[in-house]
Amino acid sequence: MRAGVVGAFFAEDIDEVVRQAQLSAAVTHAHPDGQAGAIAVATAAATAFIHREATLIEQQGLIFDACLSHTPGGATREGIKKAVELDLDFDVATAVAALGNGSMVRADDTVPFAIWCAARHLDSFENAMWTTVSGLGDRDTTCAMVGSIVVLSDTSFDDSDWLAFREPLPSSVEAVSGS
Repeated sequence: MRAGVVGAFFAEDIDEVVRQAQLSAAVTHAHPDGQAGAIAVATAAATAFIHREATLIEQQGLIFDACLSHTPGGATREGIKKAVELDLDFDVATAVAALGNGSMVRADDTVPFAIWCAARHLDSFENAMWTTVSGLGDRDTTCAMVGSIVVLSDTSFDDSDWLAFREPLPSSVEAVSGS
């Protein structure tokens, strides 16, 4: 869930994105596939940011290519391969049947669906969130992953509507964040 931030911070150095994503995941994910999932999401986020001015079709291809190039072998990478082959116009139920939705709480059941949802809606944060949540499963995790990728890609994203609907923050946090 936090890997997108790692990808954003280190976006200019993809090797460092991979290294830092693995290190950040190792704290909570001892299994190598969990770490591979973090690498995939961080790589997708970094690529979305670096190529945010590219066309939507170019961005989609670059993100899938980057994930496949940098995600270590294993079930998560195999799931991403399925996501690459799954038409982005398919309905969400078809994607969930092919990729999972996080119900099994494993990277290979969560990350491929998140990457697919993000690639499908790189140009609309709102549509990305609605599509992802409609897949059910581990919605907070998949939406966090998708949101962290799409927000870095969508150059027209305006957070004012989202901020207006969030729960109020304590005044001490408001003062620190400037919101």
